Amino acid sequence: MAYNSETPSNPIIKLFGIRYPIIQAGMIWCSGWELASAVSNAGGLGLIGSGSMYPEILREHIRKCKAATDRPFGVNVPLIYPDIEKHIEISIEEGVKIVFTSAGNPKTWTSLLKSHGITVVHVVSSVKFAKKSEDAGVDAVVAEGFEAGGHNGREETTTMVLIPAVRDAIKIPLIAAGGIGSGRSMLAAMALGADGVQMGTRFALSNESSGHPNFKKAVLESGEGDTMLTLKKLTPVRMLHNRFFEEISEAEKAGADADTLATMLGRGRSKKGMFEGDLEEGELEIGQVGGYIKEIKPAAEIVKNIWDEFLAAEKELSEKNRFFLEQKTGDNTY
Repeated sequence: MAYNSETPSNPIIKLFGIRYPIIQAGMIWCSGWELASAVSNAGGLGLIGSGSMYPEILREHIRKCKAATDRPFGVNVPLIYPDIEKHIEISIEEGVKIVFTSAGNPKTWTSLLKSHGITVVHVVSSVKFAKKSEDAGVDAVVAEGFEAGGHNGREETTTMVLIPAVRDAIKIPLIAAGGIGSGRSMLAAMALGADGVQMGTRFALSNESSGHPNFKKAVLESGEGDTMLTLKKLTPVRMLHNRFFEEISEAEKAGADADTLATMLGRGRSKKGMFEGDLEEGELEIGQVGGYIKEIKPAAEIVKNIWDEFLAAEKELSEKNRFFLEQKTGDNTY
């Protein structure tokens, strides 16, 4: 299928009422109203990351986002964080139309959210949980490979393996995430069966991201192998190597139990790293694709570049396919 900016039959474009099937992930400490509204104004779907917000701060961000855009936007609610009931309640009260849930059981809140006319999407890391999400009544799922930053699945299933497996298992729209930071990787995800893509790291490195400049600089300077999934005895998380990461790694090698690791993690560790810029003692959550990104850009420019590259890559692939088809049919006049 050839795409253009007016493609109406794409399930994600139809579901959210957006122009491009590009979703900005709701990341803690990076995705407030400025980033979400910028992505939505550019034709994608911006998400406010509520996991790092107190309830009234979330309310403030929702209201500012509504004032900054007349386009669809949503809220991401990680179910492992405190104040979930209040976050859900505020999202309903403020008239949010799209909620992404993650890191928890989709049955807990989906029915309530949908009873208020809210479109619900759940983030999963396995076929098992994709099917459970569909059974729970969600409108779409994000299947996130273990290349992704932040909290991740214990299965360590890569995006290339996960997306076609989930596509074969469910009938509802599918959004791919994990290791996607360009139009070319977006095309690959669509070829694997996704209807759209969600990107976190690429938008964490935008002008509108609320991540600390030190954090952004560290990601820009990172390379292959500079992130790793750790804290598997708690909630697995992918982060950049730094002093805190090395301390956790040594403790895990020594056989530290979950309680010990939880004590080492403490409170506010991700805020210290990602929002306050402490590159040694902070938790620096980011995806593998961070080693590929070398420039901070405005969110609108990122959306446009991704879409333009996607269309160019699709055209290039079509040309390659035409060549192979002609070879197969004996027409060597290419």
